[in-house]
Amino acid sequence: MKTPLDLAQRQALPDALRVLIEQFPRDAWEQHKNYSQLIAFWLDRHLMFRRLLDRLNTDAEQALDTRMDPMKYKQAVSRFGGMLINELHGHHQIEDAHYFPVMAKLDQKVSAGFDLLDKDHHALDGILAGLANGANAVLQDTTGKNGFRDKTATFRALLGGFQPMLNRHLIDEEELVVPVLLKYAPAQLQ
Repeated sequence: MKTPLDLAQRQALPDALRVLIEQFPRDAWEQHKNYSQLIAFWLDRHLMFRRLLDRLNTDAEQALDTRMDPMKYKQAVSRFGGMLINELHGHHQIEDAHYFPVMAKLDQKVSAGFDLLDKDHHALDGILAGLANGANAVLQDTTGKNGFRDKTATFRALLGGFQPMLNRHLIDEEELVVPVLLKYAPAQLQ
């Protein structure tokens, strides 16, 4: 049963989980005394995921418009698709196993948010598996122009469905994680 908190349905974090983002607004993060290399690294990783998705979308559009050679496109899908999927899996595993448990203990008002983010990771895992299958279909295509085009269009549609969900998750994660790190500057995460 889907709920408004499910990643595919959620428009924002619930108000009860936004208490720290109200105290630590995004536009003041970098000026905060507890802004750390960890926060900068975390945000850079999220930016990398967004850029990889943008690149995959742009390349798919160019391949569909025959502005990119199919072999060059397959190389790009292999490189950037593999990077996106592998890096996201690794990022989520570290968060679920190490970072989220520590942060959830720091502030009980937002601890449920880390359970929500963990649920997001499980939802995204299934979608990432579908993306991997779509990418592999493109990479393994030997049917010629029409088959390549169909598989690329299918992959592009998968990317299009994944992008807003990943972006929603990244925004919500940033709005939970960064304020917790700014408020508490936990030594075990430095």
